Amino acid sequence: MLIFDMQKIGNNLLQARKRLGLTQAQVAERAGLSDRTYADIERGSTNMRTETLLHICKALQITPDSIFTENTPSISIQQEEIIEKLNSCTPKERETALKLLSVYLDSINI
Repeated sequence: MLIFDMQKIGNNLLQARKRLGLTQAQVAERAGLSDRTYADIERGSTNMRTETLLHICKALQITPDSIFTENTPSISIQQEEIIEKLNSCTPKERETALKLLSVYLDSINI
């Protein structure tokens, strides 16, 4: 899904920066921006030109696609994650979790 919310875009930039262990000042320098300008972009309080975006993406070693799209996990991935969590539970915890899920599913299928 395409994102148009500047705060979400800024948050995606923040996450990319943190994955690399960089400061805002380091990204700003690599992208040829002032510290203030980059901080405003990451905070989502300003728009940016396409050229600026490309410089930031290069500095963060990412593509613009990773900034402007939301990755919503598919249902099968979510199911696999839940199964993994259940498999790491004790038998008693697994039984309780499955009973809770069963009660919830029964309640929405009235």
